[in-house]
Amino acid sequence: MINFQAIYAILLREIKVFVREKERIISILISPLLFLFVIGRGISSSLPAHGYTYQQFIFPGILAMVILFTSITYGLYIIWDKRLDFLKEVLVAPISRATLFLGKASGGIFGALIETLMLLAIGAVFILPITPLEALLCFLTAVPVSFMIVSIGLSIGGLMKSMEGFGLVMSFLTWPMFFFSGALFEIKDTDLYLKVISLVNPFTYCVDLMRKILLDYSSFSLAADLGVISAWIVITSFVGIKIFGNLQQNK
Repeated sequence: MINFQAIYAILLREIKVFVREKERIISILISPLLFLFVIGRGISSSLPAHGYTYQQFIFPGILAMVILFTSITYGLYIIWDKRLDFLKEVLVAPISRATLFLGKASGGIFGALIETLMLLAIGAVFILPITPLEALLCFLTAVPVSFMIVSIGLSIGGLMKSMEGFGLVMSFLTWPMFFFSGALFEIKDTDLYLKVISLVNPFTYCVDLMRKILLDYSSFSLAADLGVISAWIVITSFVGIKIFGNLQQNK
């Protein structure tokens, strides 16, 4: 049974931790800004989204990149909680593992939304005219996307015992997910093997949805994007809750 009061309590704790780590908020934006203002400015390309520069074309993908990196690194906090014994205190509380998982995931979503708003503000000023409706749609899209990615990060964190191990697995997942998502190129114009990898990459559909909102251009239908993202949310949350159910034995 889901305890919403417990979810709220866990979320408040995660928000306080996030706000205190101001250097983390800034550091996550460094890589996306380098992609936008160095690679985006330095490359001139003929784009399928006519009327846009390459920098503007990759902006939706970089926006999704911020969500990806912010969300998946949140799994690192599970390892910290294990070391600080905070997790043990929560595990003995009379709440379900699903409640614990959703509470931790809510904290990760909050962090991703803050980073999304920051990059949207930068993009609106320096890169691409963004209407209030487009900003709102991007913000709303960030919620399910970040939940999917946070679920992956929490699942990895629940299985790992060292921060070094988490870092290796995270790097192995995040960079391929980003580079094979079509964030920096048009999927239709790539080689067959890149198309195949991109099609099975769930993050591809997150980038495509952001691009649809901001540029009115996409490689897939809206139904396909939402369908794939929804399916992966179900899969990743189910796996995450199962892994959290075993934390009592593995703590």
